[in-house]
Amino acid sequence: MAIKFQYNKTSLGDMRKKLQMRQRALPTIKSKESALRLEVKKARDAASEVDRQLEELLARYSYMAALWSEFDGGLLRVRDVELTHSKIAGVRVPELGEIAFEEKPYDLFSSPVWFADGVELLKRIARLGIQREVYTRKMELLDFARKKTTQKVNLYEKVQIPGYEAAILKIRRFLEDEENLSKSAQKIVKSKHEQSQQEAV
Repeated sequence: MAIKFQYNKTSLGDMRKKLQMRQRALPTIKSKESALRLEVKKARDAASEVDRQLEELLARYSYMAALWSEFDGGLLRVRDVELTHSKIAGVRVPELGEIAFEEKPYDLFSSPVWFADGVELLKRIARLGIQREVYTRKMELLDFARKKTTQKVNLYEKVQIPGYEAAILKIRRFLEDEENLSKSAQKIVKSKHEQSQQEAV
């Protein structure tokens, strides 16, 4: 990205303001990036923990696998999932609230004894699955924001700040050279004027 500037004092002042703004903003952006990195790790760890709990739960009830063919899948469904939102380092992320299930009544006497346990097991599995989805979405949103923030840090550190510093240096050198030339020209004019006065005398 080429920084456009003119060789004058107004442009020099403008470049200095832009440089100072970026130098002041850089530490804040860096701290936001590290906060987002930490939150991405927390969300990833939470999703992994939910996966572990889900695997553990399924392993604990693997002996029931043959019985699931008797189970009526229409007995339980998720009616509503309450999602709230919070902000982490300026990023709006979902937070899981209540999960409402809808159970269809079934005959306790004609149904197998384990149906009640099966319904509770399905609720727990559904809760864990929904939690995992929320943590995964949270992780994706935070990671996207972290990548954008990292790009901004790199833009400031590697492109804009060095670019503005180089532009300021070029403008200062040009103005100094211009001033030196002006002084030299004034000396020449003055010496010629003195010389012409001496010749007139």
